[in-house]
Amino acid sequence: MKHFLTLADFTKEELEEILALSIKVKQETKQRIFKDYLPKQVLGMIFEKSSTRTRVSFETGIYQLGGVGLFLSSSDIQLGRGEPMSDTSRVISRMVDMVMIRTFAHSKLEEFAQYSKVPVINGLTDDFHPVQLMADYMTIIEEGKDKDLVVAYVGDGNNLAHSWLMLASKLGFELRIATPKGYEVKEEILNKALGFAKESGAKIIVNNNPKEAVKNATVVTTDTWVSMGQEDEKEKRVKEFEGYIVDEAMMALAHKDAIFLHCLPAYRGYEVSEAVFEGSQSKVFEEAENRLHAQKGIMVWLNEKRND
Repeated sequence: MKHFLTLADFTKEELEEILALSIKVKQETKQRIFKDYLPKQVLGMIFEKSSTRTRVSFETGIYQLGGVGLFLSSSDIQLGRGEPMSDTSRVISRMVDMVMIRTFAHSKLEEFAQYSKVPVINGLTDDFHPVQLMADYMTIIEEGKDKDLVVAYVGDGNNLAHSWLMLASKLGFELRIATPKGYEVKEEILNKALGFAKESGAKIIVNNNPKEAVKNATVVTTDTWVSMGQEDEKEKRVKEFEGYIVDEAMMALAHKDAIFLHCLPAYRGYEVSEAVFEGSQSKVFEEAENRLHAQKGIMVWLNEKRND
């Protein structure tokens, strides 16, 4: 049985299988063909962090696959009152067919998966956001940017940056990450990615120079400067992230046919300008839609591997 906790757990071939499956299921959806890939299956969805895209995409996705989503806020279940994650896992995984968790510490997700009898999907943790990256790369493929791909990530060295490191190092493309000093990616995650890159041929560059990172990039991406739980740091972060806004001047440094991606929600005037966000190079809403299709592919693939 496989879980979907971090892209580090997958081979290049497995990731390509999931992406191909996601694209296939999307094509069927666009033709209004809804096959019961997961008939009568229940997806338990545990949310300790609020969400728009994650909840709507998973709940819609499992329904379109023939199953049903069960929304579980931590305040609605005993987990929010101190029940151990191991106990919660051993109970819930006996009653549902798959579990998606959106939480804070990655260790909590790992603990749930350790005790689970069913596949577990990472809907987001403080360290990784793998379902988002599958949607991002699906968008890159659809936009024809997957050949000679150079991705520039500008901003906070957060869970999204960590997931870009995993994806690039597994698939073998060039990734440049530029963060302000003091906001770099975690060293242990970077080192893991560099190890994978030796096998895949990926080129990974990490620095504190956003303009250098974006130069001739074919994909430019960023994320909010203030993630959930960091609201008290907003004033400090806005000051220290000065020069990291993806605006028209920044995009002009990229390849002339480059696209812009953002996982959303976006804060215009901070990490991205209004002009770039609403401009012709922006594919953020195609990317957002692909959360639905990418996650459907992930769920179908995990179900196929259930007995492996």
